[in-house]
Amino acid sequence: MDISIIVPLFNEAESLPHLYEWIARVMKEHKFSYEVIFVNDGSTDASWDVIKELKAKSKEVRGICFRRNYGKSAALYCGFKAAEGNVVITMDADLQDSPDEIPELYRMITEEGFDLVSGWKQKRYDNKLTKNLPSKLFNATARRVTGIQLHDMNCGLKAYRREVVKNIEVFSEMHRYIPYLAKNAGFTKIGEKVVQHRKREFGVSKFGLNRFINGYLDLMTLWFLNKFGKQPMHFFGLVGSLMFFIGFIAVLVVGGMKLYALSNHVHAMLVGVNPYFHIAILMMILGCMLFLAGFLAELVIRNSPSRNDYLIKEEI
Repeated sequence: MDISIIVPLFNEAESLPHLYEWIARVMKEHKFSYEVIFVNDGSTDASWDVIKELKAKSKEVRGICFRRNYGKSAALYCGFKAAEGNVVITMDADLQDSPDEIPELYRMITEEGFDLVSGWKQKRYDNKLTKNLPSKLFNATARRVTGIQLHDMNCGLKAYRREVVKNIEVFSEMHRYIPYLAKNAGFTKIGEKVVQHRKREFGVSKFGLNRFINGYLDLMTLWFLNKFGKQPMHFFGLVGSLMFFIGFIAVLVVGGMKLYALSNHVHAMLVGVNPYFHIAILMMILGCMLFLAGFLAELVIRNSPSRNDYLIKEEI
């Protein structure tokens, strides 16, 4: 099969028939063999009924229905698991992503050898203050942290080589950072294509400003897991040792100053009421706690069933 198209959705009953009709027309024009996997993320409208109607009319339609709303990452994870096409396309169900982009995305994967191609909505029709500006700040930070030079990392319209989606795990709200997950899994040929962004025709946006706050927290989590996930002692041990060393030196300095004052009969502040002494002791305690946290993290890693999970590209 040439293409698997995964469409995660939540309360998009009005747009689904239009979207599938558009996809089917593009697929027929380019003679692709394909499947469309609609993942219903606990919709409370008639979305699942619409999907069942589409399935009754077309054998290319597949559907996954969650019992409740789990989020976009869960929908993509299940879609990736079910996909059978050589190239996997993800797109949103709100008609803001154009299926006309699919043939070129497919060509970039199959002919230019990209592992992943992300869409870039260069011209957007979203609210500039609540979406465009935060999105630019978010993407600038993501480029800096991940080292992946994408203008729109969170664009829903993406194309993947089949091996990519079968070797990454999308969890929590990490769908924003799938290119980073792919890079960490060893799929480093990541490209970008300018795509058309269309105005929403039906319904309302399901995302608020809180997604940007959560996005930064998720980015820090991914960075830490990638850098220290297999060797947590390298982080906790280093920071803990530095804090303990600085605190220990500070205690020696405070004690030395007190002994110097006593030997020279100079009035000096009592060590017990010296604020620097308490700060130094606090740093030593925190340093010990971080060091112990590193040991505990190492014990967890050593007993984890996934401690020796390594992605193998090929065996001969």
